[in-house]
Amino acid sequence: MSKPAPRSIKLSVFIPTFLIVAVAAIIGLVDNELLIDVTQDIFYLTLSDFAWLYQLVAVSALAVVGYVFCSKVGNIRLGGPDAKPKFSLMSTFAMALTGGIATGVVTYAVNEPIIYMGNVYGEIDNQGFAPGSGESAVFALARSFHNWSFIPYAMYAVVGMMIAYMHYNRRQRFSISAAISPIIGDHHRRPTVTAIIDIVSVLAIALGLASSLGAGVALIGSGVQEEYGISVGPTTWLVLVAIITVIFIASSVSGLKRGIRYLSSLNAYLYYGMLALLLIIGPVVYMLNLSTTSIGYWLNNFFTWSFDTKELGGEALVTWWTMYDWSIWIAYAPLMGLFLARISYGRTLREFLMINWVLPAIFGIVWFTVWGGSAIKWQLDGTLDLASIIDQDGAVAGLWGFLHQLPLAWLLVPATILALILSFATAADSMSATIATICTRGMTAEDESPTFQKILWGVSISVIAYVMVAFGGGEQGVDGIKYLAAAGGFFVVFLFVLVLAASVKALIYGRESAIATTLPEDAASGSTPAIEG
Repeated sequence: MSKPAPRSIKLSVFIPTFLIVAVAAIIGLVDNELLIDVTQDIFYLTLSDFAWLYQLVAVSALAVVGYVFCSKVGNIRLGGPDAKPKFSLMSTFAMALTGGIATGVVTYAVNEPIIYMGNVYGEIDNQGFAPGSGESAVFALARSFHNWSFIPYAMYAVVGMMIAYMHYNRRQRFSISAAISPIIGDHHRRPTVTAIIDIVSVLAIALGLASSLGAGVALIGSGVQEEYGISVGPTTWLVLVAIITVIFIASSVSGLKRGIRYLSSLNAYLYYGMLALLLIIGPVVYMLNLSTTSIGYWLNNFFTWSFDTKELGGEALVTWWTMYDWSIWIAYAPLMGLFLARISYGRTLREFLMINWVLPAIFGIVWFTVWGGSAIKWQLDGTLDLASIIDQDGAVAGLWGFLHQLPLAWLLVPATILALILSFATAADSMSATIATICTRGMTAEDESPTFQKILWGVSISVIAYVMVAFGGGEQGVDGIKYLAAAGGFFVVFLFVLVLAASVKALIYGRESAIATTLPEDAASGSTPAIEG
């Protein structure tokens, strides 16, 4: 077996990516309004004019993973017929779930359904029912199911599936560019091609993590102020950023088999506990009735919603919610795919999709049923007016108003704050480690990237988030980075199209050769020599 390539930094990827991230942060500090205006224009142009592309890509990803899951191709084992999984089913699911959703599911499970139902920003102007009506409640939960279940997780899954298959079974190097080799052939090894793909992928995820941390810190800070009376300002935000940064860097440095796995499991069990508690104290019968009706409504409108570019649903609903969501999921998909591939050795493709597509989608439906269903019930019966709170204080303000109405608010508020901290930390530790992997030569799925790079990227992302929150006007201070991160998804979408085409060629069009592909375990495992471009 040849000697692994030296673990040196890929300067062609590291330097331009790091400089672009730093420049964006500096512009945001010097003139935050300029950053917001410019990036919002780019963001709107891509999501409005290319909505057709986002929708077609999203549906195509769903079709590809659905075909693989249901066909004989799903029997292919990553690493060959004798390969054994390195992690248990529960550990793998916990890492896949918590590594991909960051703070989103906690933040929006209450807010998003209420915004739709209350027509806070004009989301249901084009619908044939009134805000606050029973039908608006069904629509609100159904639309949330659409945005947070099978379609978005298919985007993660299809990229991870192709990276894992090409690395473990076709003995390609562990990289995003290798996932498109069935389409571009040996061109994926060219240094220029590899660098461009890696830069776009790292840039999208680095800015995405910075914006997620910034928004998360602002949200946590508002919860701490409301619950404990601690004034929010640069010092409070610094403490929160420091706590989260220490957690996720320590976890990332500890490696995949220890820190990341244990932190993900802790976060997942916290989710399960919060679900169980709200099931006990929430309006269970209403949740079940509403969710069942909403699933039917969603399925009845599935194809219309999946192909609507705003002509039917309107800009407020389609462009600023669904298309924004798709852009963020696509921006995260390349690096999330690398992470999912790392933890999936020894699984069949069907097991891979069950863990990384089906189960997370079902979790999203259950989570929105419990949290969103409870919020909708109390909004409808007048127990609390979350729509007004959101209208006055912003799109994520309803979460704390909702929690304060619960019988066990004294327990659920700190539990939610902890969940938000862990949610970001578990996403950040996996992604910062993956960014470090992309920026290092000679890496395979089994290798841990250099510690100093994990620390450097973790600190850099945290500094950007803190600067934007503390000196850019709180939560609004991260808007520029958020728009830039979403706009980054526009550049990733073209790479995503190539991944989809490669998956069709390798696993569907060439499925007989794919099924016949077998490699000895020692040749297909993480010890496979890396091939550097």
